[in-house]
Amino acid sequence: MARVCGPYFDPEYENLSTRINPPRVSVDNSSCSDCTLIKVDSVNKPGILLEVVQILSDIDLIITKAYVSSDGGWFMDVFHVTDQQGNKITDRKTIEYIEKALGPKGQTREGGQTREGVKTTPGRQVGVHSIGEQTAIELIGRDRPGLLSEISAVLANLHFNVAAAEVWTHNGRIACVLYVNDNMTCQEVQDPTRLSLMEEQLKNILRGCEDDEKAGYTSFSVGFTHIDRRLHQMLFADRDYESSGVNKEISSPSFKPKITIDRCEEKGYSVVTVRCKDRAKLMFDIVCTLTDMQYVVFHATISSDTPYASQEYYIRHMDGCTLDTEGEKERVIKCIDAAIQRRVSEGLRLELHAKDRVGLLSEVTRVLRENGLSVSRAGVSTVGEEAVNVFFVRDASGNPVDTKIIETLRKEIGHTMMVNVKKVPTSSSKAAESASGWAKTSFFFGNLLEKFLT
Repeated sequence: MARVCGPYFDPEYENLSTRINPPRVSVDNSSCSDCTLIKVDSVNKPGILLEVVQILSDIDLIITKAYVSSDGGWFMDVFHVTDQQGNKITDRKTIEYIEKALGPKGQTREGGQTREGVKTTPGRQVGVHSIGEQTAIELIGRDRPGLLSEISAVLANLHFNVAAAEVWTHNGRIACVLYVNDNMTCQEVQDPTRLSLMEEQLKNILRGCEDDEKAGYTSFSVGFTHIDRRLHQMLFADRDYESSGVNKEISSPSFKPKITIDRCEEKGYSVVTVRCKDRAKLMFDIVCTLTDMQYVVFHATISSDTPYASQEYYIRHMDGCTLDTEGEKERVIKCIDAAIQRRVSEGLRLELHAKDRVGLLSEVTRVLRENGLSVSRAGVSTVGEEAVNVFFVRDASGNPVDTKIIETLRKEIGHTMMVNVKKVPTSSSKAAESASGWAKTSFFFGNLLEKFLT
C-alpha cells in the first residue's frame, strides 16, 4: 500500500508572530504625579484585552484611565493605575509580576506555570474536576434566605472542607463556585460515590420546592476559566439579565448605569458608552461580558471622575457585523447592565478571620441565617491555616441591618474568630464609621500578591 503523506505544519507556527515581535511592557512612575502608567504593545490576538485587564484586576489595581487601540495586527494599551489606597505602584515585586505576566515570558501553560516559573493563582481558575488538591463545584439556582447556609451544611455533613469559594447573587439568582477537599486526606475528592451523593443533595437544596429546570443545577465541569469570568458566564447562561430586579441595589438610583449604543459610520463600529458609579473591577466586568458575547473591542477610552466612571468601547461582532437592530442593542445593554450590577453590594460587609476547620463556613452562615441576615455576595479563602470569609449581608426583609444584630454576632462567634464590620456606602460620600473594629482594608478572594508569587 502506498504511503500517503500530508503537509507538515509546525506546531509553533501560531506563536511565530509573538516570537518575532514579543510583547513590550513598561511600568512608568515618572510621567504622572498621581498614578502609574502601564503600557502594553503586542501582536493582536483574540481576547488579549481581557487577559491584560484580568491580570491588573487580580492584583487589585484601580484603573483610573485607559486608552486601547487594537485596529489591525497590533495591540497598544495605556493604563493609568493606582493601588487600593490611591497611591502609585512602587513595590518591586508587584512591578516585576506585572512585567512578567504581561510580557513575553508571562504566557501561562497548562497547570498555571509560566515559562519563568511565576505561578498564577490556582484558586483563580475554575471549572476543572480537580485543581491540585481541590475539587471544583459549580452551583446555580434560585436565591433565597439561608441557601448558602444549607449548601455549606451539606458539605460539612459529608466531611468536605471548603478551601475557597465565591458567591454572587443577582436578580433572584445565585451562582457559586466552591473548592473543596476531603477533610481526612486534604486531597481532591476522587470517590465517585461520594461525589454523586454530594451532587444529588446539593441539587435537592437548589431545587427546593420547585420542580422546573430553572430551579438550579450542580456540576463538576471541565475547562480553565478565571473564577470571576466563570461566574459571569454562569449567570449569563442562566439569563439573569432578563429577570425582573428584586434586590434593592438593582433599583437604587446611585447604582443605575446609563448605557447607550450608537454607530460610528466612518469606521464601521458600534460605539458602546457606559456611565455609572465607579468601582473596582468595573472595566473587567464590561470587557469580560463583551468578549463572552463574541464582540471584539477595537478601541476604548476609560476615565474616572470620582465617584463616576465613563467608558467608551468601539466594537464589532467576531463576524465583522455591527449592532444594527434594536433587539441586538437592547440585549447588549441588558447584559452589560447585569454584569455591572452583579458585583454591586449595599448593606454591611463582614470579614471574619479564624483557624481553618471543616464546618467553619457552615457555622458562620448558620449564625447569619439565625440572626435574619441574607448573604448577597461572599468570598472565602484559605491562607495557610487561616480562613478568611467575607460576606456582604443585608436584612432578609430588605431593611437596614440593626446594630443590635451585629453585637449579637460578635458575642456568638467573636470568641472563636476575629470579626470586622464595615458599612458599604450607598452614595458618593463615604459612610461614617460608627462601630469599632471595622475593616480598614479590602480583602477579596485571592487578592494577596504573595499567592501569585509563591
